Amino acid sequence: MTPAEINKKWKELQERIALDFDSDTPDVKVMLFLIGVQELGQGPKKFSKRQKEELMHIATCKLMSMMGFYELEGLDQDGWPHWKLIKTIPNYTLLEQEMMMKSLIISYFEELEG
Repeated sequence: MTPAEINKKWKELQERIALDFDSDTPDVKVMLFLIGVQELGQGPKKFSKRQKEELMHIATCKLMSMMGFYELEGLDQDGWPHWKLIKTIPNYTLLEQEMMMKSLIISYFEELEG
């Protein structure tokens, strides 16, 4: 996808999620949180600040696994997924990181709906 296509699809995804959750327009962090909750698979519930950070980490690993950087090691005793870095992540610029994450988030939601 070109940056213009990513930005267009990102805006559409943000609007859809805001409508689905009757909330403000979500940023990348909110999207990562939602993906983390989805990947945890325990449904919506109250999470501590630390758990929210861990959920965002789970989401980041899941998304980066789509590019071959991480692989799922397994679940811990509480059912939380653990990931292993299997390939060094290049030093992307901030703009490259943002576009890559948006593109991966878009792909993630497209696969969910597929």
